[in-house]
This record gives sequence, structure tokens and C-alpha cells, in this order.
Amino acid sequence: MSEPVEVDVDAGLAMWADYRASHPYLPDEGEPPVECFGDSPELADELIAFVTDGPKRATAGLVAAYAADGDPLPRIGAHWVACDGSGAPRVVLRTRELRVGPLDSVDAQFAWDEGEYDRSLESWLEGHRRFFQRECERIGLAFSEHLEVVFERFSIVWPPELADLEALRTQET
Repeated sequence: MSEPVEVDVDAGLAMWADYRASHPYLPDEGEPPVECFGDSPELADELIAFVTDGPKRATAGLVAAYAADGDPLPRIGAHWVACDGSGAPRVVLRTRELRVGPLDSVDAQFAWDEGEYDRSLESWLEGHRRFFQRECERIGLAFSEHLEVVFERFSIVWPPELADLEALRTQET
């Protein structure tokens, strides 16, 4: 396995500042997380491309990994900066829907919304079992189909040329 991506937090916060400057009416939520998808530079690049150039509008993470890393769980309406495999910020995302449940509770629509593999439930489960097994190994936890997973849907809100239309309509609320 590759080394994890070291994100450029300063550049991510600069992107966040640009977004905030163009949306001064949004409530102050503090500095957002600056992170990447996946657990390697290669996977981060692949997944951010699915976001910026494709259909990926959902992601999933183990509740136990958030706890092990000392990170809070996502919140509906909160933002985060997603980076590529070099750690450079690419987009600001806004969480629009969350559900916590066991891995085996994922449904076909969520698998489709993640935009990965062939977008089927079967391929989503196969790929995420492999990923979550690596995550469990990293945090010293035995893998189980019953581990709690955060199922998150998001919208791109920045930069404007990549922003989702529904995000443009709702970010003023």
C-alpha cells in the first residue's frame, strides 16, 4: 500500500477563504477539514476525478476510523475541502445527507451515487470491503460487515465552474 496523502492544509484553507469571500452570508462554521478520498495518492486522484469530471456525489467512511483519527463525524450542511493525490485542493464540498448504519445496509442508490466501479451494489460492496479491511488493519480493528459506516452525500459548491446546480440554488439558504 502507498503512503497516505499529505494534504496542503494552507492551500485548502485559501480555497475555503475564496469560497467564503464570495458567500459572505453563510454562517461561520470555522475552518473545514482538508482531506482526500481514499488511502493512497493513486486512489485519491482516481476518486477526485470521479467528483470533478463525473458522477461521484457520495462517499462512505468507517465511524471507527473517524474516532481513531480524532475526527468528528460529518454534519449536514458542513463543508470540507477535497484534495487530489498530490495534496492540492480541488473542490469545496457541502454535506447534504448523512446516514449511519452497518456496511451491509448500503442500498443500490447509494452505490450508484458514489459513481465508482460499474456503479452496481455488488461492485460497491466488493470494493468497499477491500478498502474498509485496509482501514481496519490501519486502526487495529477486526473487519466486520456490521461495523458502522457513515454514508454521506455531498454537492460541489466551489469553484463556481464545477459547482452543482442544486448547490448553487441552495447555498443561500
